[in-house]
Amino acid sequence: MATLREAAGSETGGLTELRRKPAVRPSYPPPSEPDLPGCRPIPLARRDLDTWDGRLEYWDGDTEIAWVCDPTGLGHEQPAERLVELCTHVAQARGTRIGCYGTTDLELRDERGKRQKILQADQCVYLYPMRARLPEGGGIVVGEHDLPDVVLEVDLTTDVRRWKLGMYESWGFPEVWVEVPRRRSRSRSRRRRSGLTIHVLEGGRYRESKESLAFPGWWSPSIHDALNEAGPTGWTHARLKGVGRRLGERDGTGPDDHPFLRSFRDEGRAEGRAEGKVEGFEEGRAKTIRQLLLARGIEVSARFPADVPGFAEASEEAAVAAALGCDSERDFRARIGGGHRGGGSTE
Repeated sequence: MATLREAAGSETGGLTELRRKPAVRPSYPPPSEPDLPGCRPIPLARRDLDTWDGRLEYWDGDTEIAWVCDPTGLGHEQPAERLVELCTHVAQARGTRIGCYGTTDLELRDERGKRQKILQADQCVYLYPMRARLPEGGGIVVGEHDLPDVVLEVDLTTDVRRWKLGMYESWGFPEVWVEVPRRRSRSRSRRRRSGLTIHVLEGGRYRESKESLAFPGWWSPSIHDALNEAGPTGWTHARLKGVGRRLGERDGTGPDDHPFLRSFRDEGRAEGRAEGKVEGFEEGRAKTIRQLLLARGIEVSARFPADVPGFAEASEEAAVAAALGCDSERDFRARIGGGHRGGGSTE
């Protein structure tokens, strides 16, 4: 069964064909024993999986051992949460929703449907969640559901390259982002520099790429900057808009297709039309009064009657009555202002 990514590629002609089961030697072969720095193994029986409410990096069904990390802080959580916000902006520019599903279980099952291995990422991103085959409940099962278009791993204390990346490759995940945050942790090697690395699956093996295949036009340095910003900068907003528009051009969508943005645009257009009607009415009424006085041989000043106090609030009937009854511009101003003074020269 074709993956969602393959389906999108056949529709747009722009994505490389990806395979679930690589036919070549993995470029990141996982060792026989899990190697998860910063994590510790704990017993977790299969029967307790459904009631386990903690996070884990990996669970093995043969040993019923889970690898868990110490409680995470802001430095670890910020990039994953920021990615949700960034994808929302891209989705608005594209015009259709992007799904982010956090630390959802990624499961490998046997032929009887029994869970054998479980991975958890820091963020799972689906470009087309409404089209994707997703579980109604439970985890995402390899070979049964569509895999995320992007998986984010935040290496604050861990190093997914030593083992976990090889698991993603062998399971056929199309694109993995490995983010090493700018905030340091005590356990991270000083030789490990902050930055983001994009691993794209091609022919069953990962290769490092400067540009995301899922988000064309979004490069690893820009993604890294965006994930570590305290708040979105103008540069980031411009980049996200560009990425969203490229996706929209490919899909034939735009901001007006996004329900939330469309509602604001509709409100703005309605307000603009209403304001235009009011402004047009006021301009038309002022022109009528001016022409009426000139036709009666009464000279008026250049800004008349826009500068007449009370003219904007006066009814059309009152304005016409004042124009027909006055004998000068000063008299008109007095009538509109409520203090009729007959006669006088034009001002």
